Amino acid sequence: MLGASVPGILSLLAGDFLKLVIISFFIAGPIAWWAMHKWLQDFAYRIDISWWIFAIAGIFTVLIAVVTISLQAVKAALANPVKSLRTE
Repeated sequence: MLGASVPGILSLLAGDFLKLVIISFFIAGPIAWWAMHKWLQDFAYRIDISWWIFAIAGIFTVLIAVVTISLQAVKAALANPVKSLRTE
């Protein structure tokens, strides 16, 4: 059998994309914390934002990205290349 396997394609696509998602979370997380902290200080009843709220948001972001990438990569890996060449 020629070509890459489905797990090989999945790991290549998911690995590169997840690096970008994690880097963007580490850039956006502190900015979001600072903006929310400033915004919440204007209220009469002040609360502090815990770190675990951002951790849960980051975990859900990575999970959604993994599911989306996995579904699209499996769909692309299992597609018949002859059908796509015929339509072009």
